[in-house]
Amino acid sequence: MSITVLKAGMLSSFQDLGRPGHQHLGIPVGGAMDSRAHRLANLLAGNDGDEATLEITLAGPTLRFEAPGCLAISGAQLSPALNGEPIPNNRPVLFRAGDTLEFGARVSGLRAYIAWHGGADIPLMMSSRSTYLRGGFGGFKGRALKKGDTVGLRADFHEHSLDELEQTLWTTRIYLPAMLGAMPRSALRSMRGPHDSLFTPQSVDDFFSGEYRISADSERMGYRLHGPRLTLKESVQLLSEATCFGSVQVPPDGNPIVLMADRQTTGGYAKIAHVATVDLPVIAQCMPGDTLGFTEISLEQAQQLDARREAAFARLHQALQGLRQALDAARR
Repeated sequence: MSITVLKAGMLSSFQDLGRPGHQHLGIPVGGAMDSRAHRLANLLAGNDGDEATLEITLAGPTLRFEAPGCLAISGAQLSPALNGEPIPNNRPVLFRAGDTLEFGARVSGLRAYIAWHGGADIPLMMSSRSTYLRGGFGGFKGRALKKGDTVGLRADFHEHSLDELEQTLWTTRIYLPAMLGAMPRSALRSMRGPHDSLFTPQSVDDFFSGEYRISADSERMGYRLHGPRLTLKESVQLLSEATCFGSVQVPPDGNPIVLMADRQTTGGYAKIAHVATVDLPVIAQCMPGDTLGFTEISLEQAQQLDARREAAFARLHQALQGLRQALDAARR
């Protein structure tokens, strides 16, 4: 079975949780900008593992399905519709051969994730199906989707089982743990960075109390912010070191940059803070022009939030066992 791209959308690329372990070779981890929505879509589509989802940005694609299957959409609310009929986020949805999925007006968020039961039939590269757009590799031909592309799907369903499966999906009750819901925050929970002592006390106070506007010059590599300018106590030269998703580095102009999924592998700018992993999806769903702030938490608090998130995913995985069984039973 396969998908035909009738309209590409603004930026639609396949992403999973990235390819860790290769930064020493200059290869970024990459992966989904909003890992919460990516993982949620996979679970709701009945997938056990980390299948690649289609990360779509603001203006979604139009896709035609050449065979039946099951999908789920999480993340931004971009008004998805199947054959012109609105479909909800965070629900498994059955589609049939010839059906068309399209997106309309943005209601909230920036990035939505489409998962298909069984995953997309794209090759692994360094144990990942993520697209690294700057490098031109991974995902589907190392690039965003274009009109006319055809992408294979790995699950194949029995035609005679579709009516029963559709009824099962319709009646399946899904309760998302509150921890996994979309929770917009005006202040991102963040820990002090390894170089906070290099900044003036006023700059540290300004960072954790000020308001920042997201620059138009923001993308998958990093989010540039404009607000209170941050200054060092004195000019220093730092050795370059490995970068992390969520590190907040400050270049000489004093405007902080939050490093995102496609960040460079090393960097030498001073890091004033690090955004807690649980809040990275919040900034990934923000648009240029949006404003946000930062609030200080401890490493222990960040670890507790991370543990609560993982426990919520585990509960949802267990609750969806019946859905996975129904989908597996309908496959050839």
